[in-house]
Amino acid sequence: MTDPALITPRRPADVLSLALDWVYAGRKVAIATVVETSGSSPRPVGSNLVVDGDGNFEGSVSGGCVESAVVGAAQDVIASGAPALLEFGYSDADAWAVGLACGGRIHVYLERIE
Repeated sequence: MTDPALITPRRPADVLSLALDWVYAGRKVAIATVVETSGSSPRPVGSNLVVDGDGNFEGSVSGGCVESAVVGAAQDVIASGAPALLEFGYSDADAWAVGLACGGRIHVYLERIE
């Protein structure tokens, strides 16, 4: 089994290109973008995750439970068409308590693309 820490996410241009491919193929699509970070965060500002209406996704905005929450919120954005700004974060002490070693905060902007 491959260690998840060794998996390199797609480059941002690849994720954006894939999003367009999915749209052109008739899939309903949302794109998530890291727009702000503070403290430690797994992915830098500008990182993207593309999600389709069936819950398929590529790219990365964080990892773990944050990524799952973003995929779920993307389904709402796809259905409603209304963009969303999500905030995730823990203090360093809380991060260790819940198993997230990095701490920090991230803001992720979600929008449907057509």
